Amino acid sequence: MIRVREVRLVDDEGNQRGIVPTPEAMRIAEEKGLDLVEVAPQAKPPVCKILDYGKFKFDKDKKDREAKRKQKQVRLKEVRMQPKIEEHDLEFKTKHIREFLEQGFKVKVTIRFRGREMAHTERGKDVLERILDLLEGACNVDRRPAMEGRFMSMIISPKSKK
Repeated sequence: MIRVREVRLVDDEGNQRGIVPTPEAMRIAEEKGLDLVEVAPQAKPPVCKILDYGKFKFDKDKKDREAKRKQKQVRLKEVRMQPKIEEHDLEFKTKHIREFLEQGFKVKVTIRFRGREMAHTERGKDVLERILDLLEGACNVDRRPAMEGRFMSMIISPKSKK
């Protein structure tokens, strides 16, 4: 229930009715068989609208569903490797990364360090830099190589087609 003494009233046709005492606004809404809905509580005085709340809620939900359908999902693929990867294996994995980028996916490239490999994290950084060299301009780097526990990873995305 609205506890403010006066409200700025907008009727069911969208016309401004001016500042009206709350009980009168509720009476007007009741006469028309509609609901009094507070649409801008932060305004001074608050703005209330006379409308069919069920229809209003249905239209809002429908608009939200439509917006959700139109939004683009960010799809992320992950490619994992170790810092002691051989050249051929690196080229093979880079080929897969290139295919993912061409399909429009973002790619998270992860290097996993095991045991004493943690003492040589620079090798993992070198592998990630080598991948960027092999991709040579086919991608944008969203997140530079960074350590996350025993993993070093970077996120790359496809170049925009402009």
